[in-house]
Amino acid sequence: MRRALFIGGTGTISTSVVRRLLESGGWEVWLLNRGSRSGLFDGPVHEIHADIHDPGAVSAALAGKDFDCVCEFIGFTEADVRRDYELFRGRTGQYIFTSSASAYHKPAASYIVSEGTSLANPYWEYSRGKIACEDFLMRKYREEQFPVTIVRPSHTYCERSIPTALHGAKGSWQVISRMMNGKPVIVHGDGSSLWTLTFSTDFAIGYCGLMGCEAAIGEAFQITGDETLTWDQIYRTIGGALGVTPHLLHVSSDFLAAAGRSAGYDFRGALLGDKAVSVCFDNRKLKRLVPQMRTNVPFHEGVRIALAYIQEHPECRREDPDFDAWCDKVVRAQEAARHLFDA
Repeated sequence: MRRALFIGGTGTISTSVVRRLLESGGWEVWLLNRGSRSGLFDGPVHEIHADIHDPGAVSAALAGKDFDCVCEFIGFTEADVRRDYELFRGRTGQYIFTSSASAYHKPAASYIVSEGTSLANPYWEYSRGKIACEDFLMRKYREEQFPVTIVRPSHTYCERSIPTALHGAKGSWQVISRMMNGKPVIVHGDGSSLWTLTFSTDFAIGYCGLMGCEAAIGEAFQITGDETLTWDQIYRTIGGALGVTPHLLHVSSDFLAAAGRSAGYDFRGALLGDKAVSVCFDNRKLKRLVPQMRTNVPFHEGVRIALAYIQEHPECRREDPDFDAWCDKVVRAQEAARHLFDA
């Protein structure tokens, strides 16, 4: 039986990957994390409680263990992957690094994005960190044949949260609350930019299909669904699941980035460097190796799955009065600007 080690393994996308791997069989699953979320899996999982940022402790915990695949979900800087390289070179047949589709050039020369699209994001430090990780790992592949595979998810969500373009530090529930209470919901731009949302169980199909795949070594793959919607369609779909007609207020992305900065929100990165740019993903490269990859959970179904789960789990409904107040302030500013031209 092949052995896989997940660094993390309990997050939005990695939980679904672990579950699919356990259901499909053929893999012995190990999780390396701090044990903050337990009891998530029905199948046999070996847990190693250690902080990946303490390489000495991790090295001791993994002494004598080799893996067919190491899956990194919480690497964000070159220092993170350099540490992993030191820990796992010669000890794994494959190292899969989770990068981000936000690393693609913004705006790209074409709205159709493939793995060949250049990597450059002047708006978002998070994305630049992912690019630095990819550069380091591919250099180690070219120089030393370090067996890296890079995956680039875009906006992947699970049952614990309904995706929105803007939200505060406590997640998207406050946006949903505004919608249910008939308050204006802010949509960046004119709401017509294109976006791809992928349910985590669909992402897991692509990811698991690359595990242990020799042809995936030294390559990068974007893993997204095939359904592309406008942001207005996304918000109207959420409203439909809630049984309400949302009051959508369109606000310039540049204005939101500037207004968010004063309140401590990095919408310059999240919007100008990501969600405000129309993208459609060309997933043919992934499908050549994982032909079963497809959208099984379209957004109109995924949002209802998430809403049902959230309604049963109050811990997912985190109120955010600061973000709510910020939204009201933006609404007032927009209305005041419009009144300047009333005559």
